[in-house]
Amino acid sequence: MNLRRALATALLGTAGVAAAGTAVGVSRHHRALSHRVPGGDALDEGVPLGSLRAEPVTVVADDGVPLHVEVDEPGPGRSGGGDLTVVLCHGYALTLDCWHFQRLHLRRAGVRTVLYDQRSHGRSGRSARGNATIDQLGRDLRRVLDEVVPEGPVVVVGHSMGGMTTIALVEQHPELVGDRVVGVGLLATTAGGLDVGRLLLPVVPAKIGLPVAQHAVATLALQHRAVDRLRRVGRAVAMAATDVFAFGDDVPPAYVEFVDSMLSATPYEVVAEFFPAFGGLDKFDAVEVLGRVPTTVLCGTADRLTSIGHSRQLHARIAGSRLVEVEGAGHMVLIERHEQVDAELDRLLAAARGAGQDAGQDAGQDPAAAKGATR
Repeated sequence: MNLRRALATALLGTAGVAAAGTAVGVSRHHRALSHRVPGGDALDEGVPLGSLRAEPVTVVADDGVPLHVEVDEPGPGRSGGGDLTVVLCHGYALTLDCWHFQRLHLRRAGVRTVLYDQRSHGRSGRSARGNATIDQLGRDLRRVLDEVVPEGPVVVVGHSMGGMTTIALVEQHPELVGDRVVGVGLLATTAGGLDVGRLLLPVVPAKIGLPVAQHAVATLALQHRAVDRLRRVGRAVAMAATDVFAFGDDVPPAYVEFVDSMLSATPYEVVAEFFPAFGGLDKFDAVEVLGRVPTTVLCGTADRLTSIGHSRQLHARIAGSRLVEVEGAGHMVLIERHEQVDAELDRLLAAARGAGQDAGQDAGQDPAAAKGATR
């Protein structure tokens, strides 16, 4: 144990050296970021990023972990979604707030929307280490559906780890697809074959992610408080990493700060607990059942974490799915290109509601046409 702690301390020291060694580049990046247009659509509309809230509901997972759930109910005369409910599942080291733009869009459209913080993330309770798995997240999603959407059609949309959660659900309960689950959106995600080293790059300090990801995540977890402190101290480094690895194009600084605030609020101990779940993920066979319902697979072509090849492989395994390649966008495409994502969400909901023959054709549109339409 003393040897492992010594190794952790050495690795933290290496991170500090790496941070110092990149100081000039980080300083330049920080200056460039500060000179970008400071706006952002939601800010201009008087709705600060991450400020949308609803009366919280607590759903208790099958192992006793309390999950923080929020439900946006349509106002009187605003049932734009009919009896359909959209469930949004967020990604690794994020919270339900990452869906800010989609949530605002769905509210205005009068669509009932359910959002929740994944276990150990945001305002949900902490998981036991052994239950920090993708399969458990799938069971959590089923519990949310049972408790908050006990009847009526559902469209499930997952980003990154939330997409993996959705895939775990349909693997465990394929009978739901076409019955309760009438549409699925898979954003910037995969069913396996992930280069897990990439996942840590925007989360841990400086360049520590890739070099040590395969060998030292558990060791660093022994010193998780020190990692958290180092990240707070090196905020400029963390912001630069978030900008580079979360986004493809130059985005308003407010977007970078918003994503970085979620990443930095996720304890490194939680990051380390979930990390092993990604390396062994292999659920591509499970996604074929999604051919029963309208399914949209969307990813930015500049995604450095779950690269576009993963989405192409998902599309190839899901008959009739719609592939949307968002040119130049990064992993946080739901924020960076929120207008395009919102438009694709509208298209998916129309197809899921069976809104005419055109909706059905759109769900199975030629991927090349879909790709061109998003540029």
